[in-house]
Amino acid sequence: MGTGENSLSSASISNDLGTRFVGQRVICHPRLASTMEMARQEARLGAVEGTVVVAGEQTGGRGRMGRVWLSPQGNISLSIILYPDLAHLPSLIMLASLAVVHAIEAVSGLKAQIGWPNDVLIGGKKVCGILVESNVRGGTVAHAVIGIGMNVNLRAADFPEISSIATSLSDEVGGEVSLAGMIRQLLVDIERLYLDLQAGGSVYQEWRDSLVTLGKKVVANSSGISYEGIAESVGEDGGLLLRCSDGSLIKVIAADVTLHG
Repeated sequence: MGTGENSLSSASISNDLGTRFVGQRVICHPRLASTMEMARQEARLGAVEGTVVVAGEQTGGRGRMGRVWLSPQGNISLSIILYPDLAHLPSLIMLASLAVVHAIEAVSGLKAQIGWPNDVLIGGKKVCGILVESNVRGGTVAHAVIGIGMNVNLRAADFPEISSIATSLSDEVGGEVSLAGMIRQLLVDIERLYLDLQAGGSVYQEWRDSLVTLGKKVVANSSGISYEGIAESVGEDGGLLLRCSDGSLIKVIAADVTLHG
């Protein structure tokens, strides 16, 4: 994967990481179709909790609703295997989003916000997308995988299809950001929040307070139906409450939401 500050290896991520389990085992590939797919395979084979799959470049990445996710070199594409309690599943997207916000601030000094349900934004432009997939059998979580795709060292202007809606850390800080440093901070923050959750803590309030979506006029598409209204609040299950123009309140779960104006 090249040399220098931004070459990635399992050792550059795991060595002296200071976590109990997240990132203690890292599978690192220069190029993968999908870190999510490899993580699912690893989980089915009984991978230790906290195993991380990282790709220098991802050729078949996808976001929510099956969209293609651009993952060229210089970006972060990783997936983390967890074995959470069923009750904690709705919190995984929240803790992953918060961990990204914390890590971005710690490493780059940039202030990021969360776009419901799974985007992290800087100045209203998307810098990171998060995907959580889980396999639940008979009321038990067989495994959960958190996928994170972050624009780190790329010029958004080089990708006209995303330049109006996306940015990168390097664009925002005006210089290269350490990939390994960013990943290491992210894994530390994810484990800290996950352990807090297991100890009975909640990530809901901080997640809600970091949402850029609340109070905004939005359009939500869910199961082919389009709803328009003001994003009024979010529930502890992650659902969005939308106040429609006729005054009615509807709850939208993991819909596609776009800000108006």
